[in-house]
Amino acid sequence: MSEALARVAEDIASRREELVELTRELVRIPTTNPPGDCYRECAETIGRRLAARGFAIEYVRGVGAPGDSDRYPRINVIARHEGATRGRCVHFNGHIDVVEAGRGWSVDPFAAVVRDGRIYGRGTCDMKGGLAAAIVATEALIDSGLPLPGAIEISGTVDEESGGYGGVAYLAERGWFSPERVQHVIIPEPLNVDRVCIGHRGVWWAEIETLGRIAHGSMPFLGDSAIRHMGALLERVEHELLPRLAARQTMMPVVPEAARQSTLNINSVHGGQPEGHDGLPSPCVADSCRVVLDRRFLVEETLGEVKGEVRELLERLVAERPGFGYKLRDLFEVLPTMADPAGPVVQATTAAIRAVLGREPQIVCSPGTYDQKHIDRIGRLKDCIAYGPGILDLAHQPDEYVGIDDLVASAQVMARAAHALLHLGP
Repeated sequence: MSEALARVAEDIASRREELVELTRELVRIPTTNPPGDCYRECAETIGRRLAARGFAIEYVRGVGAPGDSDRYPRINVIARHEGATRGRCVHFNGHIDVVEAGRGWSVDPFAAVVRDGRIYGRGTCDMKGGLAAAIVATEALIDSGLPLPGAIEISGTVDEESGGYGGVAYLAERGWFSPERVQHVIIPEPLNVDRVCIGHRGVWWAEIETLGRIAHGSMPFLGDSAIRHMGALLERVEHELLPRLAARQTMMPVVPEAARQSTLNINSVHGGQPEGHDGLPSPCVADSCRVVLDRRFLVEETLGEVKGEVRELLERLVAERPGFGYKLRDLFEVLPTMADPAGPVVQATTAAIRAVLGREPQIVCSPGTYDQKHIDRIGRLKDCIAYGPGILDLAHQPDEYVGIDDLVASAQVMARAAHALLHLGP
């Protein structure tokens, strides 16, 4: 069997240019989220390719999900290839949406420029390169003629960058990721080609609004500045809460090392009245100021504790600061998740990395969430990991790229891991 799998790896290596061109084809489709551009075009590109190779194709629109509309329909594609006999299902899930390109690029972010052994462009790393590698890996495995019991699935899903509600969450709620039909999931997120990611920290996003009283800007003593109240809150966050969070360490193998603690980021600040038509500020005391908190928490913390320590700061300010009032609104919350390191998908993938790369894989957790949260919590499917090409630190950056050698190596790993999982038995 080792000789047969070696031939599969050689076949994948021979498809190097095909893998490059598939990655480039996907990157050239600007599936920017928000608003959700070109989802149908990208899903159908994947669907046409896999249909031609014998996969059954289904398109599922996330009707009613956040952002879904006739102009920006949330179109997901699911492709399934049945083996000759009954058995397990191995599912490769990749999100097709990308964040905005932003500024600072030295190349066109959607031209998929090839240079110095890399493909540059928005989504090359996160994660169209990984999705392309999974497609080529499964095609080579099927073309090998090796007996493959069970089924292989590949999905291209939407909206991961905005929570995944029109993509994996929508599908999981409808049974697509139930343990009765899928047993093992590999998500080709960019965690480095020699790492297996078994989970992620939790997240709580919240909006805090401090309240004031409007007055003329020339007589601020007649009003009550919500911005000054917000400043008092941020001062306490800076000098009380952040030091406490930095002291909390986790047993989760989170990378990078600095993320192996609790963190809090102020994602945005909005205060005061809108600017006038001439761009000049309103001459008023601000009666409202809002911030969005991005709190990442550890498996050792509860969501109640995380929320409670922020509310405690706010309530102390109510008691101690004249005129202080606030509103606190939950925006988004996800509990930490981790797959069993001794589970089948982790063991198959780590063994494949040893065989392909000849080095010991690293077991890690991600600092941020990805769609494993929905597969675990909604789908009740625990045997799920992230593994794919790309360097995590490049995600969402200008001049994002994926190394071509890593694309090939990851496809070889995925093919070997899938083969092992399919042969675990009923």
